[in-house]
Amino acid sequence: MASTAEPARSRLPERFARPSALAFLVYALAVAVVVWAANGAEWSFSELAKGLPALGDFLARAWPPSFERFGSLSRALIETLQMAVIGTLIGVVLSVPLAVLAARGLTGLDWLRWPARALVALFRTVPDLVWALIFVIAVGLGPFAGTLALAVDTAGFCGRFFAEAMEDVDRGPSDSLRAQGVRRFDTVFCATIPAALPAFVTTGLFALEKATRSSVILGLVGAGGIGLELKVAMDLFDYRRAATIILMIFVLVVAVEQIGAMVRARIIKDR
Repeated sequence: MASTAEPARSRLPERFARPSALAFLVYALAVAVVVWAANGAEWSFSELAKGLPALGDFLARAWPPSFERFGSLSRALIETLQMAVIGTLIGVVLSVPLAVLAARGLTGLDWLRWPARALVALFRTVPDLVWALIFVIAVGLGPFAGTLALAVDTAGFCGRFFAEAMEDVDRGPSDSLRAQGVRRFDTVFCATIPAALPAFVTTGLFALEKATRSSVILGLVGAGGIGLELKVAMDLFDYRRAATIILMIFVLVVAVEQIGAMVRARIIKDR
């Protein structure tokens, strides 16, 4: 005889777990911080809506782009790329010894690790625009000041990630060399750095992409590159020329990013 009892309905799981009292307080604090930050930043949807017509007017006056000074703008764009390449190269070279000293357990010179980490933190935390202002005061206007600013910023960026990459390397080969009487610095350059080299290359490529974007902004303070041309065009309300410069910057940044992505993909494939 078949059972007449109805099958018990399966109970659906709750969409959200009920938070504990402590979690609720944390969520409330997070919401309060967001509201506080929005008030301090004077965030306003009404002002944003009022600004849309002005943005539309800018786009209408910027189209079509003007290519009257394409030759001189191209030279400024090439100067921007040169600043990024040289600044990145110098920064990467400077970051290697800083990273070796800042990494844990590599050199045995613990008294140098904290000063090295503090220097890397200083390079990273001070914005590249501030470094550009400092070097403009030191060496004058022009691309050399921008190159120095990019080098310092890259040294801080790569120094941190190079140190972490060397700390994550398998210590087996270096310990074997140490057991045979090889000095610490020799094991670093013979075992640790070669093992971390793929991470070095990918980080360096990211630094080049970052420097390419930053080099545009540095021109706004007289540190060379096409950023100065963009500032002059905006100051003169020459929006068509400004649109040309923005398109040229877009093409440059995308090209550098695509080249970096292809090189990183090749490195990952060869691992």
